[in-house]
Amino acid sequence: MIAFVNGAVAALTPTLAVIEVGGVGMAVHCTPNTIAGLRVGEQARLATSLVVREDSLTLYGFAEDDERQVFELLQTASGVGPRVAQAMLGVHSPDALRVAFASGDAKALTAVPGIGPKGAQKLLLELKGKLGAPAPVVGAQRAVASAPAPWTEQLTAALIGLGYASREAEEAVVTVTPQAEAAIASGGSAPVPQLLRAALQSLNRAR
Repeated sequence: MIAFVNGAVAALTPTLAVIEVGGVGMAVHCTPNTIAGLRVGEQARLATSLVVREDSLTLYGFAEDDERQVFELLQTASGVGPRVAQAMLGVHSPDALRVAFASGDAKALTAVPGIGPKGAQKLLLELKGKLGAPAPVVGAQRAVASAPAPWTEQLTAALIGLGYASREAEEAVVTVTPQAEAAIASGGSAPVPQLLRAALQSLNRAR
């Protein structure tokens, strides 16, 4: 098993990071949140999980060991493969998932693309208690309420990491804001992977 990779970031796409390790480019599949923290040419350390199939070897990467652990635990549920597990971590942090499973919040799980109401209920039954307890919340909620929405910061950082100027990234975020607000208004969360794709499309049209 490859537990982590450590090296210079050679290339980035919305879902993939290429990390140079000993002269070899390791293709690592990552969530937009993880991609947002990387910069081409800079050193990076990613916790990784190697998924072995008959016809492929796929490496998934995470900013923290906790994310990798949750990624692997999610796959112990029937019907959850690496893509669904990664999608869940693309929408929710490990602690947000722990809270969802601890509280039986099926609505939070249906915010993940590919998970419907029945699938969410099934996951709640199979995984409750397996992810561990969420970290205790300390009293910083007032400051959080006045801060920019986390999805805007994630999306802006991801676009800058892909080589766009700050002004271009901010304009693209404004373009997709109605889409994000509509998702939040319907009771879900801002779907960062879809928003990133939409933002890239708007930037390509503008060029």
